[in-house]
Amino acid sequence: MTSKNDPAPSIDFNASMSVFAPPEAPAIPIHLIQSGKSADALPPAARPWASAIAFKGSAKSHALIPAADGTLAAVLLGAGNGTSGEPCGASELLLGQLSAALPAGTYKLADGFAQPYMAALSWALGAYRYRRYKSSNASGVTDATARLALPGNIDRDALLNTAAAVWFGRDLINTPANNLGPAEVEAAVRTVAAVHGASVRSVVGDDLLVQNFPLIHAVGRASPRQPRLIELDWQKPGGRSTAPAITLVGKGITFDTGGLDIKPSSGMLLMKKDMGGAAVALSLAHMIMGQGLDVRLKLLIASAENSISGDAFRPGDIIQSRAGITVEIGNTDAEGRLVLADALALAGEGNPGSIFVFATLTGAARTALGPDLPALFTDDDALAASLQQTGLTIGDPVWRLPLWPGYDRHLDSDVADVNNIWGTPFAGSITAALFLKRFVKNATRFVHFDLYGWRPAPCALGPKGGEVQTARTVMEVLRAECEADA
Repeated sequence: MTSKNDPAPSIDFNASMSVFAPPEAPAIPIHLIQSGKSADALPPAARPWASAIAFKGSAKSHALIPAADGTLAAVLLGAGNGTSGEPCGASELLLGQLSAALPAGTYKLADGFAQPYMAALSWALGAYRYRRYKSSNASGVTDATARLALPGNIDRDALLNTAAAVWFGRDLINTPANNLGPAEVEAAVRTVAAVHGASVRSVVGDDLLVQNFPLIHAVGRASPRQPRLIELDWQKPGGRSTAPAITLVGKGITFDTGGLDIKPSSGMLLMKKDMGGAAVALSLAHMIMGQGLDVRLKLLIASAENSISGDAFRPGDIIQSRAGITVEIGNTDAEGRLVLADALALAGEGNPGSIFVFATLTGAARTALGPDLPALFTDDDALAASLQQTGLTIGDPVWRLPLWPGYDRHLDSDVADVNNIWGTPFAGSITAALFLKRFVKNATRFVHFDLYGWRPAPCALGPKGGEVQTARTVMEVLRAECEADA
């Protein structure tokens, strides 16, 4: 249980605003410089110094330009060939590396920034630091913070909402499991709901059995922290009754020991992030509601702690799911798909519309694609293409893998309707996605993201630590669809 002396998770939706200054604030210009540009293309005051230090404009390089009195006159940021942002996309994404690297002061976008919104958002994402447990600078913001004067020609509210949602989701993933269990996940949902006037209900502990969520109960029953199904509903005030339905489903395993099929110690080190799917879904919900998309939104989070005790579920157990499908437990470390199955069954009992599932589901996806590329599964070719192209553009990439029907038979069980694993090292992420698909009913579109939820090394868009992969990409696709449908 959480000690009363431990720092409790908190939500500060205004924290990211601290890295910005008003548009009219006196500021030092930042110039985005492509490689190969001649000295004549540089700002006049920068040319002698840039020539003296042989600044070439290579990607991720930057230079400080002094004034005659020794103060800082300008900053040059190398853009490479103009499309070499990190991890991908426009070179404006590189601005994020400066927010944590420049001296204290106020800066502004100058020459070369064709996408000021993207640049400003990158600044905010790169500035994030998780310091809740540091005895000094607990807020993560000091007088030494570099600030960016917000460009005047962007959607300020959308920018600040997106930055706040990403910071919030990162905070959730970074919070250690001793201070973030299923109850704290529910509290986070309720906090977000209160901001936007959404309704929330939850089914907790043994009530999961009473209300027919047996798989969620089975996964979480060995922990003293009660498992739960958390449901949020929202519609834009004054929105259309015929607005598209969007259902977000997040895996909220707050710590995963592997259960009786216990993980090695090295495999548990990052298991606080096994609720990363829930963090992504909740961050995305905050964006959708905060930016007023005309949709009917439902958020479902299945949250549990996969622990070990005398009451833990076992390999070989057979459990009837909410959908009535009986599941043989081939491995207790494949628990995420179990809790998601009950949530998906609930979604299908209504009008789910488009279902988006977010989960740190398989190591197989990481083996195939590494930590930076979440696996995307869907049968909708047009939606897949839109998600992939959008992700590449905004630095939140995804990569499509097939829902290969030929592997579905490998989930068949001799003693139940389905096994939760295929007992081979092959196609683990695909068979996990096919398992989920069996529980999807009445959806117009089904999309599953098998993500890592963690950045193993710092980059321009953020430090090492939790990351709400795919949230920004899905938001931009939904925004474009809403604008086209208006």
